[in-house]
Amino acid sequence: MIQISQLKLDVHHTEADLRAKICRLLRIREDSLLSYRRKKQSLDARKKPQLFYVYTVDVKVKNEKEIKKRIQRQKLSNICFQPEKRRYSLAAVGTKKMLYRPVIVGTGPAGLFCGYELARLGYRPILLERGASVEERLKDVEEFWTTGVLNPQSNVQFGEGGAGTFSDGKLNTLVNDQEGRNERVLEIFVENGAPEEILYLNRPHIGTDILADVVRHMREYIISHGGEVRFHSQVTDLVISCEEGTKRLSGLVMNQQILDTEAAVLAIGHSARDTFTMLKNRKIPMEAKSFAVGVRIEHPQEMIDMAQYGAFADQKLPAASYKLTAKLPDGRGVYTFCMCPGGYVVNASSEEGRLAVNGMSYHARDGINANSAVVVTVTPRDYQKTGKTDEASENSDPLLGMEFQRRLEEAAYKAGNGKIPVQLFKDFCKNRPSRAPEAIRPQMKGGCAWGNVRAVFPEELAKALEEGICSFGKRLRGYSRPDAVVSGVESRTSSPVRILRDSTFQSSVSGLYPCGEGAGYAGGITSAAMDGLRVAQAIAEEYRPF
Repeated sequence: MIQISQLKLDVHHTEADLRAKICRLLRIREDSLLSYRRKKQSLDARKKPQLFYVYTVDVKVKNEKEIKKRIQRQKLSNICFQPEKRRYSLAAVGTKKMLYRPVIVGTGPAGLFCGYELARLGYRPILLERGASVEERLKDVEEFWTTGVLNPQSNVQFGEGGAGTFSDGKLNTLVNDQEGRNERVLEIFVENGAPEEILYLNRPHIGTDILADVVRHMREYIISHGGEVRFHSQVTDLVISCEEGTKRLSGLVMNQQILDTEAAVLAIGHSARDTFTMLKNRKIPMEAKSFAVGVRIEHPQEMIDMAQYGAFADQKLPAASYKLTAKLPDGRGVYTFCMCPGGYVVNASSEEGRLAVNGMSYHARDGINANSAVVVTVTPRDYQKTGKTDEASENSDPLLGMEFQRRLEEAAYKAGNGKIPVQLFKDFCKNRPSRAPEAIRPQMKGGCAWGNVRAVFPEELAKALEEGICSFGKRLRGYSRPDAVVSGVESRTSSPVRILRDSTFQSSVSGLYPCGEGAGYAGGITSAAMDGLRVAQAIAEEYRPF
């Protein structure tokens, strides 16, 4: 197979132009080109006003050996020859007999993809979800955004699909993937209704509107292959036996009933705080970990397009995105996270009296505003007002980060009187409440109230956020404009804990498999789904299908 990289074409090119350029580079006639497949596609706007799409393509041709000799003589660095890549494959090779069906706790990306592959292999998994099906959940969330009445078990955080369902559906990841799990995750998405373009786009996304249907199709696949999905089924305790000094899982307490199992995947998500508390009480080894907190900031999408595309901003190009980072003088890092072109800031709360925000986009990304989280990393050293007196005692409590999140969310709830608190950036800098919008009007799902977002944060973090946004304004024109709309609090960027696991992906309790973002091993839809595949593989290597 021939692979061509760094293949550049004007942004207005046609499919025929792409095909013709492949033939020119290889010096072949078009009838010698058997097929080509986009491997990667990105938009290069670094040399405005010239904009290019840049491709990597896999090509099959007639007389490949002859073409290979000619290209090797030319020494073209962007053309290489490689064998067909071995696709990621998960097989049931385990020999141990399962007495009971495997159970997966949580149907976010980690749990859903783990269940999908186990169902495909014949393990007939039982998936437990504390929240509602995605169809019921969409109604519950819309009612919350309209009325402000929260359903603690069915909201942006809890329910089929996990927190990622109400996001941009971004599928990019920084995970070093040598075994092809990333590609398998994208293939499963496409198999269940996602657009094929996600297989090659540099920054693939699905959008909340399409993602909900994909989640439903995945559930239907699991059921059709012998699996089972139970909604409104919250795990409240573990049944643990001790044999010859070894702790083993023998069941789960769910809806005041015991569900027998010797293999349970804990894919509980980053907001299952009551479950974290139960695990701590059960002395399941956990540790506090670093995470990030901050604000959402909104700008006109038109401004972002102009900054990124220049004169081409009014052309038919995708809504522009950005990724910005800054290292502050005190050593703290500030960065943008979960940027949503043409998106909405959403009320993502899951607990009464506490308020958290997130960002989401529909597939078209056609909203008038762009929004992104601007966040700063916090570590156990930053967890304040814990009553502890030294670092060692602070780190002994794995839930300190969770309590820190809660304090910020309580402050945000009070700042907005139950609604999303919003503030102009110029007022954020001066630590004074805002009263009304100026040129930029908030684009939000859920009610908002003008107030003082800065007061939600410890001053050290607020100052870091201010300095970071000002720094970004020097690189992206208009970013630190006075009328930019800031809202908060963005507190659920990742899990505040890590549930420890060994090389077999099991906890110190044999048969308990911590998995995904909630367990501290992922950071986003794709990496969580990939971790779900890892855990499915661990089970398939030990047990034979049920």
